[in-house]
Amino acid sequence: QVQLVESGGGLVQAGGSLRLSCAASGGTFSRYAMAWFRQAPGKERDFVAAIRWSGGITYYADSVKGRFAISRDNAKNMVFLQIFSLEPEDTAVYYCAASTRWLATVTYDYDYWGQGTQVTVSS
Repeated sequence: QVQLVESGGGLVQAGGSLRLSCAASGGTFSRYAMAWFRQAPGKERDFVAAIRWSGGITYYADSVKGRFAISRDNAKNMVFLQIFSLEPEDTAVYYCAASTRWLATVTYDYDYWGQGTQVTVSS
């Protein structure tokens, strides 16, 4: 059983940057591909980015390419999401997720989820 805890969200002005963190425990972290999803109010939970087990391969949703960067530190059981040039449309709860599958971009392919961290971007 893997537990995931996100942190780093907050209120940011448009154009700013933010780094989200996700701490994993309770499993062999390096066995899992990790991803970030986000869910805006009244909308479905959407895929944002994923990173393969070793961290050498990443994949992004088209809507965030060039502004988001996912990374991981297997020694510390952490995964990160760096967000640049924040836009009001980025406002959402951001979730960290773990999967034994690659490449998974849908929620039902992920086995473990964090509780989410709120990101609010003001214009």
